[in-house]
Amino acid sequence: MLKEHILEREKPHHPRNLIGPRLREIRRAARPRISQEDLCGRVARDAVILTRTQIAKIEAGTRPVSDYELMALAHALSVDLADFFPKRRSR
Repeated sequence: MLKEHILEREKPHHPRNLIGPRLREIRRAARPRISQEDLCGRVARDAVILTRTQIAKIEAGTRPVSDYELMALAHALSVDLADFFPKRRSR
Protein backbone atom coordinates (compact mmCIF):
# COMPACT_ATOMS: atom_id res chain seq x y z
CA MET A 1 0.00 0.00 0.00
CA LEU A 2 1.36 3.39 -0.98
CA LYS A 3 1.18 6.20 1.43
CA GLU A 4 0.37 9.58 0.03
CA HIS A 5 2.67 12.31 1.09
CA ILE A 6 1.41 15.79 1.13
CA LEU A 7 4.18 18.25 0.73
CA GLU A 8 3.56 21.56 2.30
CA ARG A 9 5.08 24.35 0.37
CA GLU A 10 6.71 26.97 2.45
CA LYS A 11 5.07 30.27 1.88
CA PRO A 12 7.54 33.02 1.17
CA HIS A 13 7.59 35.47 4.04
CA HIS A 14 6.67 38.92 2.84
CA PRO A 15 6.45 41.33 5.74
CA ARG A 16 3.11 43.10 6.07
CA ASN A 17 4.84 46.17 7.49
CA LEU A 18 8.29 47.76 7.55
CA ILE A 19 8.25 48.97 11.11
CA GLY A 20 7.88 45.75 13.10
CA PRO A 21 11.53 45.09 13.91
CA ARG A 22 12.16 48.74 14.79
CA LEU A 23 9.06 48.85 16.99
CA ARG A 24 10.44 45.90 18.98
CA GLU A 25 13.90 47.53 19.23
CA ILE A 26 12.50 50.87 20.38
CA ARG A 27 10.14 49.25 22.90
CA ARG A 28 12.87 47.05 24.37
CA ALA A 29 15.44 49.86 24.48
CA ALA A 30 13.17 52.10 26.55
CA ARG A 31 14.20 52.54 30.18
CA PRO A 32 12.34 51.31 32.05
CA ARG A 33 11.57 48.64 29.49
CA ILE A 34 8.08 48.79 27.99
CA SER A 35 6.25 45.47 27.71
CA GLN A 36 3.79 44.76 24.92
CA GLU A 37 1.04 44.91 27.54
CA ASP A 38 2.25 48.32 28.72
CA LEU A 39 2.29 49.54 25.13
CA CYS A 40 -1.37 48.49 24.76
CA GLY A 41 -2.29 50.81 27.62
CA ARG A 42 -0.20 53.67 26.27
CA VAL A 43 -1.80 53.61 22.81
CA ALA A 44 -5.24 53.34 24.42
CA ARG A 45 -4.69 56.89 25.77
CA ASP A 46 -4.94 58.01 22.13
CA ALA A 47 -8.17 56.00 21.71
CA VAL A 48 -6.38 53.30 19.71
CA ILE A 49 -7.09 49.75 20.74
CA LEU A 50 -4.28 47.27 20.09
CA THR A 51 -4.09 43.97 21.94
CA ARG A 52 -0.84 42.39 23.05
CA THR A 53 -1.31 39.78 20.32
CA GLN A 54 -1.75 42.48 17.68
CA ILE A 55 1.42 44.23 18.84
CA ALA A 56 3.29 40.90 18.70
CA LYS A 57 2.05 40.38 15.14
CA ILE A 58 3.10 43.90 14.16
CA GLU A 59 6.57 43.28 15.59
CA ALA A 60 6.75 39.96 13.70
CA GLY A 61 5.75 41.69 10.48
CA THR A 62 2.63 39.58 10.03
CA ARG A 63 0.09 42.36 10.65
CA PRO A 64 -0.15 45.63 8.74
CA VAL A 65 -0.16 48.91 10.65
CA SER A 66 -2.55 51.73 9.85
CA ASP A 67 -1.41 55.34 9.83
CA TYR A 68 -3.34 56.25 12.98
CA GLU A 69 -1.93 53.21 14.81
CA LEU A 70 1.59 54.21 13.81
CA MET A 71 1.02 57.74 15.09
CA ALA A 72 -0.30 56.37 18.41
CA LEU A 73 2.69 54.02 18.71
CA ALA A 74 5.13 56.89 18.11
CA HIS A 75 3.34 59.04 20.69
CA ALA A 76 3.24 56.18 23.22
CA LEU A 77 6.98 55.57 22.82
CA SER A 78 7.91 59.29 22.59
CA VAL A 79 9.66 58.91 19.23
CA ASP A 80 9.30 60.50 15.81
CA LEU A 81 7.53 58.58 13.05
CA ALA A 82 10.79 58.52 11.08
CA ASP A 83 12.43 56.51 13.88
CA PHE A 84 10.40 53.47 12.82
CA PHE A 85 11.78 53.38 9.30
CA PRO A 86 15.16 52.23 8.00
CA LYS A 87 17.63 55.05 7.49
CA ARG A 88 18.39 55.95 3.89
CA ARG A 89 21.95 55.46 2.80
CA SER A 90 23.87 58.44 1.50
CA ARG A 91 25.06 58.17 -2.06
